[in-house]
Amino acid sequence: MQQAADVVATRHRMILEAARHTGSVSVDTLAETLGVTPQTIRKDLNVLAKRSMLSRVHGGAVVTSGVGNLRYAERRLVAAETKDAIGAAAAALVPDGSSLFLTIGSTTEAIARHLTGHRELMVITNNLNVVEILADCPGIEVIAAGGRVRPGDRAVVGALAMDFIRSFRVDYALIGASAIEADGTFLDFDVDEVRVSQTIIAQARKVILTLDSSKLGRPAPVRIGGLDDIDYLVSDDMDDGLRAACDAAAVTMVHVVGD
Repeated sequence: MQQAADVVATRHRMILEAARHTGSVSVDTLAETLGVTPQTIRKDLNVLAKRSMLSRVHGGAVVTSGVGNLRYAERRLVAAETKDAIGAAAAALVPDGSSLFLTIGSTTEAIARHLTGHRELMVITNNLNVVEILADCPGIEVIAAGGRVRPGDRAVVGALAMDFIRSFRVDYALIGASAIEADGTFLDFDVDEVRVSQTIIAQARKVILTLDSSKLGRPAPVRIGGLDDIDYLVSDDMDDGLRAACDAAAVTMVHVVGD
Protein backbone atom coordinates (compact mmCIF):
# COMPACT_ATOMS: atom_id res chain seq x y z
CA MET A 1 0.00 0.00 0.00
CA GLN A 2 2.84 2.40 0.88
CA GLN A 3 4.52 1.65 -2.44
CA ALA A 4 1.32 2.52 -4.30
CA ALA A 5 1.06 5.78 -2.34
CA ASP A 6 4.66 6.62 -3.24
CA VAL A 7 3.92 6.00 -6.93
CA VAL A 8 0.94 8.35 -6.79
CA ALA A 9 2.94 11.03 -4.93
CA THR A 10 5.71 10.82 -7.53
CA ARG A 11 3.20 11.14 -10.36
CA HIS A 12 1.61 14.17 -8.69
CA ARG A 13 5.03 15.79 -8.33
CA MET A 14 5.75 15.22 -12.02
CA ILE A 15 2.40 16.68 -13.00
CA LEU A 16 3.05 19.78 -10.90
CA GLU A 17 6.52 20.22 -12.37
CA ALA A 18 5.13 19.95 -15.90
CA ALA A 19 2.43 22.51 -15.08
CA ARG A 20 4.95 24.94 -13.60
CA HIS A 21 7.13 24.68 -16.72
CA THR A 22 4.39 25.28 -19.28
CA GLY A 23 1.56 26.93 -17.35
CA SER A 24 -0.90 24.20 -18.30
CA VAL A 25 -1.09 20.44 -18.83
CA SER A 26 -3.38 18.21 -20.89
CA VAL A 27 -4.82 14.87 -19.88
CA ASP A 28 -3.74 13.12 -23.08
CA THR A 29 -0.15 14.41 -23.00
CA LEU A 30 0.30 13.50 -19.34
CA ALA A 31 -1.16 10.04 -19.88
CA GLU A 32 1.28 9.38 -22.73
CA THR A 33 4.28 10.85 -20.90
CA LEU A 34 3.63 9.08 -17.60
CA GLY A 35 2.46 5.81 -19.08
CA VAL A 36 -0.95 5.68 -17.41
CA THR A 37 -4.54 5.91 -18.59
CA PRO A 38 -6.34 9.21 -19.16
CA GLN A 39 -8.76 8.18 -16.42
CA THR A 40 -5.87 7.96 -13.94
CA ILE A 41 -4.65 11.43 -14.95
CA ARG A 42 -8.14 12.88 -14.56
CA LYS A 43 -8.29 11.50 -11.01
CA ASP A 44 -4.84 12.95 -10.29
CA LEU A 45 -5.83 16.37 -11.58
CA ASN A 46 -9.04 16.33 -9.55
CA VAL A 47 -7.06 15.56 -6.40
CA LEU A 48 -4.55 18.33 -7.12
CA ALA A 49 -7.33 20.78 -7.89
CA LYS A 50 -9.10 19.90 -4.63
CA ARG A 51 -5.85 20.78 -2.83
CA SER A 52 -5.71 24.12 -4.72
CA MET A 53 -2.47 23.09 -6.40
CA LEU A 54 -3.92 23.30 -9.92
CA SER A 55 -7.12 24.59 -11.49
CA ARG A 56 -9.09 22.16 -13.65
CA VAL A 57 -10.04 23.17 -17.19
CA HIS A 58 -11.56 21.16 -20.03
CA GLY A 59 -9.05 18.54 -21.11
CA GLY A 60 -6.47 19.30 -18.44
CA ALA A 61 -5.43 21.84 -15.81
CA VAL A 62 -3.63 25.16 -15.41
CA VAL A 63 -1.41 26.53 -12.70
CA THR A 64 -3.10 28.31 -9.85
CA SER A 65 -3.38 32.07 -9.59
CA GLY A 66 -0.17 34.06 -9.37
CA VAL A 67 -1.24 35.68 -6.11
CA GLY A 68 -0.97 32.58 -3.92
CA ASN A 69 1.83 30.09 -3.40
CA LEU A 70 1.55 26.36 -2.79
CA ARG A 71 1.45 25.20 0.81
CA TYR A 72 4.88 24.53 2.28
CA ALA A 73 4.44 20.75 2.55
CA GLU A 74 3.49 20.67 -1.13
CA ARG A 75 6.37 22.95 -2.21
CA ARG A 76 8.84 20.55 -0.64
CA LEU A 77 7.68 17.80 -3.01
CA VAL A 78 8.17 19.82 -6.20
CA ALA A 79 11.55 19.17 -7.91
CA ALA A 80 13.01 17.73 -4.69
CA GLU A 81 15.98 16.03 -6.37
CA THR A 82 16.74 19.12 -8.43
CA LYS A 83 16.64 21.29 -5.32
CA ASP A 84 19.10 18.93 -3.67
CA ALA A 85 21.50 19.31 -6.61
CA ILE A 86 21.10 23.08 -6.49
CA GLY A 87 21.74 23.00 -2.74
CA ALA A 88 24.97 21.09 -3.26
CA ALA A 89 26.19 23.53 -5.93
CA ALA A 90 25.32 26.58 -3.84
CA ALA A 91 26.96 25.18 -0.71
CA ALA A 92 30.13 24.55 -2.74
CA LEU A 93 30.37 28.31 -3.39
CA VAL A 94 30.71 28.99 0.35
CA PRO A 95 34.26 28.56 1.69
CA ASP A 96 35.00 27.47 5.23
CA GLY A 97 35.39 30.38 7.59
CA SER A 98 32.51 32.38 6.08
CA SER A 99 29.58 34.21 7.59
CA LEU A 100 26.26 33.86 5.79
CA PHE A 101 22.52 34.34 5.77
CA LEU A 102 20.17 31.52 4.82
CA THR A 103 16.61 32.57 4.06
CA ILE A 104 13.24 30.86 3.92
CA GLY A 105 12.48 28.05 1.49
CA SER A 106 12.85 24.40 0.65
CA THR A 107 15.85 25.08 -1.61
CA THR A 108 17.73 26.95 1.12
CA GLU A 109 17.03 24.01 3.42
CA ALA A 110 18.70 21.79 0.80
CA ILE A 111 21.69 24.15 0.93
CA ALA A 112 21.81 23.78 4.71
CA ARG A 113 21.97 20.01 4.43
CA HIS A 114 25.02 20.37 2.19
CA LEU A 115 26.72 22.79 4.57
CA THR A 116 26.89 20.28 7.43
CA GLY A 117 30.45 19.29 6.54
CA HIS A 118 31.74 22.87 6.46
CA ARG A 119 33.86 24.31 9.24
CA GLU A 120 34.10 27.67 10.99
CA LEU A 121 30.83 28.99 9.60
CA MET A 122 28.55 31.56 11.15
CA VAL A 123 25.02 31.01 9.83
CA ILE A 124 22.29 33.56 10.52
CA THR A 125 18.82 32.48 9.46
CA ASN A 126 15.15 33.31 9.77
CA ASN A 127 14.30 29.71 8.86
CA LEU A 128 13.75 27.46 11.89
CA ASN A 129 14.05 24.39 9.67
CA VAL A 130 17.62 25.49 8.87
CA VAL A 131 18.27 25.91 12.59
CA GLU A 132 17.18 22.32 13.14
CA ILE A 133 19.45 21.06 10.33
CA LEU A 134 22.59 22.89 11.44
CA ALA A 135 22.28 23.43 15.19
CA ASP A 136 24.25 20.32 16.21
CA CYS A 137 26.93 20.51 13.51
CA PRO A 138 30.46 20.93 14.90
CA GLY A 139 32.21 23.97 13.57
CA ILE A 140 29.02 25.82 12.65
CA GLU A 141 27.64 28.61 14.80
CA VAL A 142 23.92 29.10 14.20
CA ILE A 143 22.14 32.35 15.04
CA ALA A 144 18.36 32.45 14.72
CA ALA A 145 16.52 35.67 13.95
CA GLY A 146 13.87 36.73 16.42
CA GLY A 147 10.35 37.69 15.50
CA ARG A 148 6.97 36.28 14.51
CA VAL A 149 7.05 32.64 13.45
CA ARG A 150 4.80 32.02 10.46
CA PRO A 151 2.69 28.86 10.77
CA GLY A 152 3.29 26.17 8.21
CA ASP A 153 6.89 26.75 7.17
CA ARG A 154 8.48 27.92 10.46
CA ALA A 155 9.69 31.17 8.90
CA VAL A 156 10.53 34.15 11.09
CA VAL A 157 9.21 37.31 9.43
CA GLY A 158 8.21 40.85 10.30
CA ALA A 159 9.82 44.01 11.63
CA LEU A 160 11.61 42.34 14.55
CA ALA A 161 13.36 39.93 12.18
CA MET A 162 14.40 42.80 9.91
CA ASP A 163 15.82 44.82 12.80
CA PHE A 164 17.76 41.75 13.96
CA ILE A 165 19.23 41.11 10.51
CA ARG A 166 20.46 44.71 10.24
CA SER A 167 22.81 43.96 13.14
CA PHE A 168 24.98 41.82 10.83
CA ARG A 169 27.16 42.27 7.76
CA VAL A 170 27.97 38.87 6.27
CA ASP A 171 30.06 37.42 3.45
CA TYR A 172 27.23 35.64 1.66
CA ALA A 173 23.45 35.64 1.46
CA LEU A 174 21.90 32.49 0.03
CA ILE A 175 18.35 33.26 -0.98
CA GLY A 176 15.49 31.73 -2.90
CA ALA A 177 12.52 33.07 -4.83
CA SER A 178 9.16 31.78 -6.00
CA ALA A 179 9.51 33.12 -9.53
CA ILE A 180 11.95 34.74 -11.95
CA GLU A 181 11.23 36.62 -15.16
CA ALA A 182 13.29 36.61 -18.35
CA ASP A 183 14.96 39.91 -17.43
CA GLY A 184 16.13 38.50 -14.08
CA THR A 185 13.49 40.11 -11.87
CA PHE A 186 12.85 37.66 -9.05
CA LEU A 187 9.60 37.62 -7.11
CA ASP A 188 7.62 36.10 -4.29
CA PHE A 189 4.11 35.96 -2.89
CA ASP A 190 4.35 37.28 0.67
CA VAL A 191 5.17 40.94 1.32
CA ASP A 192 6.61 40.30 4.79
CA GLU A 193 8.87 37.56 3.44
CA VAL A 194 10.05 39.80 0.60
CA ARG A 195 10.93 42.62 2.97
CA VAL A 196 13.04 40.26 5.07
CA SER A 197 14.78 38.94 1.94
CA GLN A 198 15.52 42.50 0.79
CA THR A 199 17.02 43.31 4.18
CA ILE A 200 19.20 40.21 3.99
CA ILE A 201 20.42 41.17 0.50
CA ALA A 202 21.36 44.64 1.74
CA GLN A 203 23.47 43.19 4.57
CA ALA A 204 25.55 40.78 2.45
CA ARG A 205 28.74 41.27 0.46
CA LYS A 206 27.84 38.56 -2.06
CA VAL A 207 24.36 37.25 -2.92
CA ILE A 208 23.64 33.78 -4.29
CA LEU A 209 20.15 33.29 -5.75
CA THR A 210 19.02 29.67 -5.98
CA LEU A 211 15.93 28.41 -7.78
CA ASP A 212 14.80 25.49 -9.88
CA SER A 213 13.56 25.87 -13.43
CA SER A 214 9.90 25.49 -12.44
CA LYS A 215 10.16 29.09 -11.19
CA LEU A 216 11.08 30.48 -14.62
CA GLY A 217 8.22 32.54 -16.01
CA ARG A 218 5.95 31.66 -13.09
CA PRO A 219 3.64 34.51 -12.02
CA ALA A 220 4.17 36.06 -8.58
CA PRO A 221 3.12 39.55 -7.47
CA VAL A 222 5.87 40.94 -5.20
CA ARG A 223 9.29 41.99 -6.48
CA ILE A 224 12.31 40.99 -4.38
CA GLY A 225 15.01 42.37 -6.66
CA GLY A 226 16.84 42.10 -9.95
CA LEU A 227 20.13 40.91 -11.35
CA ASP A 228 21.92 44.00 -10.04
CA ASP A 229 21.21 42.67 -6.53
CA ILE A 230 22.87 39.26 -6.96
CA ASP A 231 26.29 37.86 -7.81
CA TYR A 232 25.46 34.21 -8.57
CA LEU A 233 22.44 32.44 -10.03
CA VAL A 234 22.32 28.69 -9.34
CA SER A 235 19.69 26.77 -11.29
CA ASP A 236 19.07 23.61 -13.28
CA ASP A 237 17.97 25.49 -16.40
CA MET A 238 17.77 29.00 -17.80
CA ASP A 239 16.37 30.23 -21.10
CA ASP A 240 18.41 32.25 -23.59
CA GLY A 241 16.88 35.55 -22.49
CA LEU A 242 17.81 35.04 -18.85
CA ARG A 243 21.30 33.87 -19.78
CA ALA A 244 21.84 37.01 -21.84
CA ALA A 245 20.55 39.18 -18.99
CA CYS A 246 22.93 37.48 -16.56
CA ASP A 247 25.85 38.01 -18.92
CA ALA A 248 24.98 41.70 -19.27
CA ALA A 249 24.76 42.11 -15.49
CA ALA A 250 28.00 40.15 -14.87
CA VAL A 251 26.11 37.58 -12.81
CA THR A 252 27.88 34.23 -12.57
CA MET A 253 25.59 31.40 -13.65
CA VAL A 254 26.02 27.97 -12.10
CA HIS A 255 24.17 25.27 -14.00
CA VAL A 256 23.33 22.01 -12.24
CA VAL A 257 21.83 18.76 -13.50
CA GLY A 258 18.65 17.88 -11.65
CA ASP A 259 16.34 14.87 -11.73
